[in-house]
Amino acid sequence: MSSALSQRINKLQQSDDHRLLRDVNRGIEKESLRVQSDGNIAQTAHPAAFGSALANPHITTDFSEALLEFITPVCQSVDEVLTWLREIHQFSYAGLNGAGATAASRETLWAASMPCILPDDAGIPVARYGSSNIGQMKTAYRLGLGERYGRAMQTIAGVHYNFSFSEAFWAAYQQQCSATGSLQDFKTEQYFHLIRNFRRYSWLLVYLFGASPALCQTFLGHDHHRLSRRGKGTLFSQQGTSLRMGDLGYQSSEQESLYVCYNSLDEYAATLSGALTQSIPNYQRIGTHRDGQRIQLSTSLLQIENEFYSSVRPKRVAHSGEPPLTALMERGVEYIEVRCLDVNPYLPMGIDAEQIRFIDAFLLFCLLEDSPPIPMEECKAIGIDNKTVVNNGRSADAQVHFAGQLITVTKAAKELMSRIEACSGLFDQAKDSSHFSTAWRSQFAKVIGEQALPSAQVLMDLEDFDESYFKFAMHKSRTHAQNFADDPLSSEREQYFNECARQSVEKQAAIEAADNTDFETFLANYYAQ
Repeated sequence: MSSALSQRINKLQQSDDHRLLRDVNRGIEKESLRVQSDGNIAQTAHPAAFGSALANPHITTDFSEALLEFITPVCQSVDEVLTWLREIHQFSYAGLNGAGATAASRETLWAASMPCILPDDAGIPVARYGSSNIGQMKTAYRLGLGERYGRAMQTIAGVHYNFSFSEAFWAAYQQQCSATGSLQDFKTEQYFHLIRNFRRYSWLLVYLFGASPALCQTFLGHDHHRLSRRGKGTLFSQQGTSLRMGDLGYQSSEQESLYVCYNSLDEYAATLSGALTQSIPNYQRIGTHRDGQRIQLSTSLLQIENEFYSSVRPKRVAHSGEPPLTALMERGVEYIEVRCLDVNPYLPMGIDAEQIRFIDAFLLFCLLEDSPPIPMEECKAIGIDNKTVVNNGRSADAQVHFAGQLITVTKAAKELMSRIEACSGLFDQAKDSSHFSTAWRSQFAKVIGEQALPSAQVLMDLEDFDESYFKFAMHKSRTHAQNFADDPLSSEREQYFNECARQSVEKQAAIEAADNTDFETFLANYYAQ
């Protein structure tokens, strides 16, 4: 353990401030594709039982009309946030198929990150959010993503984990650091401190939780790749971990030249703002309109901030119609969003308590460990490390940059795990439990026995059961669907979610009725902020 990390942990323990870790805030956003009974992507509209995708606080859509996104409220308990996620799943599975659904028309939720059988781009439906200006903007942004990167890439599902420390913790930690200035400025500075270390070491999360080493060939539709082939329809990376996080997933050749600096909020905003105003010839050729319809928001490198596909984001809840970057600049960082997590096909909800607890300890480590500014050269090395772990992380020869040198992934992972162990212990001391240490031991077992990694398990199952990726994921999808059918939602909670759906329809109607400008004026005003 580094001396700085050890000193900060000791200070928290001696002052009893580590008790404030009982109140960290957590939220989950989990995506799942709706698929037909034959495994093809659903072509139906957003189910009426879920209300408005624009306004429902718990069930919305991401890129595609078929890509559901489940959103929990902010919770201070791991069990509470998972209870919310389970209830949203229970409600969604029950409402997915109406009373008149036949065996052929029934839909289910795809259990993996890499998608099901896909048609060509035109057959992948883009999400629709109604006639309001904000609804049109959301749809136009997604149309632009499809024009720029292809729609198939946007059907990939993931789990996003939102995390923040309590105000009481920050106040105590500011005092321990002998930092002056406002509490919000201190929080923002420290969140960027955490984010820089997250970027240095997030390859560990990809290694431990990557669960997408294989995919259906229909996702690519071409042979320009380095993947191995299994049967007619399955492509895979023998030593890979998360194809979702690699060149085949949320990546863009246009964004490869984009350098976003996390050394401070000002530098982050300045570098990201440049991408929002830098017009790109390829996007100019696409244009902003076709046949009278807006097909992308702008011709800039990024249409909006969210188009920057980062593994972690500094976040602040924005007001209606307020750009996320404006909210950050005016009110500082409120929480962080972890975006590098695959949907685990072996888990009914794609994530479980042990994974959450380990991520909590990892994030605390990122805060307490020294985190110097990241120069351009280190930024490049971080990108190389991530690609190495994505494509070849389970190879005994795979290496990453660590402490100024290149060492094997396994050796670097063991060193990181030894540091994270102490942070797991802090959480257990705060909560008078052993759950976090148990979670740490489960992950350490993967480091010393890589066959326990989800990515390794997927490939072993494909081999042992002589299955294609499609059959594997379809089997898991049906198993999870049955799991939730056997465990229905209570009538009281069903009533709550039904009411959320009803109110969301009313809210969307109110938003549409309140618009008093045309869409092009609305969009110009948005960018003027």
